[in-house]
Amino acid sequence: MQTRIGALALGRLLGDGWQGAGPTYSALAARLRSLVLDGRLPLEVRVPSERQLATQLGVSRTTVTAAFDALREEGFLRSRQGSGSWTAVPGGVRPTGGAISPPPPDDSLHDVVDLAAATLPADGVAVRAAYEAALLALPRHLPGSGYEAGGLAVTRRAVADDLTRRGLPTTPDQVVVTSGAVSAWALLLRVLTTPGDRVVVEQPTYPNALEAARRAGARLVPVPLGGCDEPLWDVDAWRATLRQAAPRLGYVIPDCQNPTGGVMDDATRRALVAAADAAGTVLVSDETLVDLRSEGPAPRPLAAFSDSVVTVGGLSKSAWAGLRLGWVRAPRDLVDRLVEARLSWDLGTPVVEQLALAHVLADPDRPRHLAGRRALVAARRDALETALRRHLPQWRWRAPQGGLSVWVALADRSSTSMAERAAAHGLRLAAGPRFGVDGALERYLRLPFVVPVERVDDTVRRLAALAAEAPSSRPSRLVV
Repeated sequence: MQTRIGALALGRLLGDGWQGAGPTYSALAARLRSLVLDGRLPLEVRVPSERQLATQLGVSRTTVTAAFDALREEGFLRSRQGSGSWTAVPGGVRPTGGAISPPPPDDSLHDVVDLAAATLPADGVAVRAAYEAALLALPRHLPGSGYEAGGLAVTRRAVADDLTRRGLPTTPDQVVVTSGAVSAWALLLRVLTTPGDRVVVEQPTYPNALEAARRAGARLVPVPLGGCDEPLWDVDAWRATLRQAAPRLGYVIPDCQNPTGGVMDDATRRALVAAADAAGTVLVSDETLVDLRSEGPAPRPLAAFSDSVVTVGGLSKSAWAGLRLGWVRAPRDLVDRLVEARLSWDLGTPVVEQLALAHVLADPDRPRHLAGRRALVAARRDALETALRRHLPQWRWRAPQGGLSVWVALADRSSTSMAERAAAHGLRLAAGPRFGVDGALERYLRLPFVVPVERVDDTVRRLAALAAEAPSSRPSRLVV
């Protein structure tokens, strides 16, 4: 299925500064090429006619025709008589990305700095206390079978109470405890979609969520996020995509978006939810990073704006990735379907971990623990941004409002080439295309705040040396 972009929307993407020195058609072709490479203009999107775009931009039709001809010759545009033109990549190559794997065992890392996974070491005090409390509570649960497909009552209550405190009134029977947030998303895909159904996603977004959708047979439809100096979520683009694609599900990360660190404001949340409801699309809001906002109170959960929104969450980022538990918060009828589906899948989650999760969420000291985590992240983030400005001043990024990473534009470097060469510089990287649907985002790299402050400068020096030897991301054959 091809979606369309109108002349007005494409003109807005092009912006006011696309015309530069040299022929106008060359500047227009270069800007359109850049939009495709950066994932701002997804693949297989039908573009306006030459006449429509010329009228919108205030240039001659000959200029647009020449630009389109250049893009066709390079492979960034394809056309068919009577069907119009649509975006493409040269040679039809469409990298699929893939999930980001955990780091290798510690004894194989040596001096390698792992920048592929955005995870922190455990909050040792909170996690230790949680497991100690769980073991004390365990005897009360031993007479039972241990099979709780929806989760232990005490754990569902703890999740419900935490969501209620954040402004989303929730009862325990609206909660299903899962084996992590990705498992929660995979369970929703299993229950709510069939192979071939469309699922709309942000671009860029969390690679493991994309891979789970691919494995479920979903047809992914990306909606690009804004650039460094633009609003992150384009509600008009979401409305158009939801209207044209009629996707069964939508996956968004409105709180500390991964990988950009953006936080969606209330007006955008309200508009996005209204658009999804109008299209009959179930929005799934991933709140895995919500506790790691940079400052201020947590925003209202996306599900507070509509009963149809489903929420997934977990403590892998704010407490410890080794606590392999997450949850789904959904309408009661959907919860019943999810619980039934689990009976033929994994039957439930470990009891001790559920008791530990309940303790973490109900711990009176949790605000203090979270403040400590945020301070740790802030110190590492500030050190990383300072080092990037010092050693790689040509790279650009949006100041993150939270989360565990910064999404960096690499000027004209290829992130895939950098990832392939990273080991020689003692680094492990995840290339930008892993965070997208169609092989775009080559000129972007996610840099997580996982390196201790004292090692950040050396790490960025390695990045700078790697970038200096990596090939350009520019196409090898350009028409000017």
